[in-house]
Amino acid sequence: MLVLSLPLAYWLTYSKWKAKVIIEAVVSLPLVLPPSVLGFYLLLAFSPENAFGKFLDQYFDIRLVFTFPGLVIASVLYSLPFMVQPIQNGFKSLSKSLIEASFLLGKSKIETFFKILIPNIKKAILTGIVLTFAHTIGEFGVILMVGGSIPSETKVVSIAIYDEVQAMNYHNANVYAGILFAFAFIVLLCVYSINHRFSKTNLLQ
Repeated sequence: MLVLSLPLAYWLTYSKWKAKVIIEAVVSLPLVLPPSVLGFYLLLAFSPENAFGKFLDQYFDIRLVFTFPGLVIASVLYSLPFMVQPIQNGFKSLSKSLIEASFLLGKSKIETFFKILIPNIKKAILTGIVLTFAHTIGEFGVILMVGGSIPSETKVVSIAIYDEVQAMNYHNANVYAGILFAFAFIVLLCVYSINHRFSKTNLLQ
C-alpha cells in the first residue's frame, strides 16, 4: 500500500497536469461510495465471466473472486484514500523553498524525494498507515462482496460478527465487536498521541 501511495500522493501534489483532478476524484471515491457498490463492481471486474477476470484466469491461472488475493486487492483499492490523502497533505505542508534548496545543492528528484521529502512527512505517513490498517480491519461490505465468508480464508472479524448475529450467538458477536471497538480506540489514541508529540517537537525546534 505504501509503495503505491507515496508516488501517487507525490504526483497528485506536484503534478501540473490539469486533468489530475479526475485521478483525485477516482482515488477519493471510496470515501463517499457505499462499500456494497464498490464491492459489487469489483466482483464483476474480478469474475472469470468478464474480460479482466477471464484474462487473469486463462493466462495466469489467477482467480480473485472469493480468494485471499482478491480480498487483498479489494482492500487496497477501498482503503487507498486513507493512505494517499494524509501523505498528500504532508507534501502540501512542506515549503517549496525546501525542494528548491535541494535542487540548488545538486540533488536529483529521486534524492530529494527520499532524503528530503520523506523524512519531513513521517507524521503524515504514520497517520496514513495506522488509519488504513484500522479501516481495513473493520471493513465489511467490500470484503463480503468480493471475498465472501469462507472460514480460514476470507472470513474476517467484521463478517464473523454478522454471522454470529444471524445465528443469534450474541455472546460471541459481543466478544468480536468488543475487540474491534477496543482496537479502534487504541488506534485513534495512538494517532492523536503521535500527532501531539510531533506538534510539540515542531514548536520546540
